[in-house]
Amino acid sequence: MPTQNATASSFVPSNDANYSVHDDVAYLSAVELVELYRTKKLSPVDLTRLILDRIHKIDPHINAFALLDAEAALASAKESEKRWSRGEPLGLVDGVPVALKDLVLAKGWPTLRGSRAVDPDQDWTEDSPATARLREHGAVLLGKTTTSEFGWKGLGDSLLTGITRNPWNVAHTPGGSSGGSGAAAAIGFGPLHVATDGGGSTRLPAAHSGAFGFKQTFGRVPVYPPSQNGTLFHVTPLTRSVRDAALLLDVIARQDLRDWNALPPADISWSKGLEDGIKGLRIAYSPALGYAQVDPEIEKIVADAVKVFADHGAIVELVDPGIEDPLPIFLTFWQAGAAKLLASFAPDRRALTEPGLQAAAEQGCAIDAVTYLQAVDRREALGRHFSQFHQTWDLLITPTTAHPASAINASQADLADRPIRSPFTYPFNLTQQPAASISAGLTKAGLPVGLQIIGAKFADATVLRAARAFEIARPLARPTNPS
Repeated sequence: MPTQNATASSFVPSNDANYSVHDDVAYLSAVELVELYRTKKLSPVDLTRLILDRIHKIDPHINAFALLDAEAALASAKESEKRWSRGEPLGLVDGVPVALKDLVLAKGWPTLRGSRAVDPDQDWTEDSPATARLREHGAVLLGKTTTSEFGWKGLGDSLLTGITRNPWNVAHTPGGSSGGSGAAAAIGFGPLHVATDGGGSTRLPAAHSGAFGFKQTFGRVPVYPPSQNGTLFHVTPLTRSVRDAALLLDVIARQDLRDWNALPPADISWSKGLEDGIKGLRIAYSPALGYAQVDPEIEKIVADAVKVFADHGAIVELVDPGIEDPLPIFLTFWQAGAAKLLASFAPDRRALTEPGLQAAAEQGCAIDAVTYLQAVDRREALGRHFSQFHQTWDLLITPTTAHPASAINASQADLADRPIRSPFTYPFNLTQQPAASISAGLTKAGLPVGLQIIGAKFADATVLRAARAFEIARPLARPTNPS
């Protein structure tokens, strides 16, 4: 059986304390792993053992995993090895280690959603759509990564699983709510991570942890069960490379009739055209979206990074998209969602949740129907505005966050009521546009800085292509293994 916040007891780690010798293998991309399996230069079993060993030795410093099932992962890897030996892989990611954020259902594992309010004694016999597609493609599922409670805030802690730390500096948060996914991707705990994003929850940890996070167009990846945040919510790839995000999207962006908001399956591979470059693309660069207060160091790093796009043939101009801060619109939906969520729990279970989440739910209960419907109208107006904006501009580039990763306070209680949002991420959950965060560089303190690439609705391929061009020009750095 899997264990919470620990490796399964049947896995015995190696005695090699010098785990850094395995870094190059641990940081191989999923694309590279599949090719090595195909040519029989690497075994899925050996790779899975290496990753599990790495998690056992490093994760006590990070706390990226809420649940790790080494026994199941090794069994899955052994089946994959048999298929590869016959030259009959099951799918696109056969034998590739994958971790799921603990908001995503997986048969046999409790999905506690970072909350003490969720009863673990349930019938956990259903996969979410992304999990089901990964099983169909032969992925090696490692376990569940940590999340803030119900994904409600942009930090990597919860009262259930404790504090998840940034692999670049363990005194800082990796961001959230997909903090475990971002930290795990950055430190080499497998190449593929399924995260979620309802207001920046994939892009924030990607930015703070030095990874790549992609929030695709709403409906591209089926979602089930529905989130309390409704049409703000996405299930997403969080990886170390753009090619891996495209590969993961090829797997999970497939039809599942349980999501009636899902788009029809695309007729293309998202990996196709990634290397086509960005020459001639019209790119608007907005350092503040007209309203954000941005740390000067962040602004400088991103401004320097934007030059890469012009150097590679894009037409880049400084542009103010002409919007007001849509936070009041976003909060209407977010707080109403919190109220809906906590209303589903009995009072004694509700009392186990974080004070900040309870406060958000109380605010949500005070929202009347007229106010809510007015927010719907304002959201639609924002979406129309950006639809018109993208008639002129293929892409919009901004910082991903306004500030570097914040320091972790000594007390978890101090973190509990700090939602922390980025002024650059939630607008594009409202508009349902594709948006990616890629690492633009490091602050003087050595913390990653994210650059956000936003495309028109349905222009996912253009966002991925631009991110790939940037990645080639400026490869992602690696953190030093914490100890």
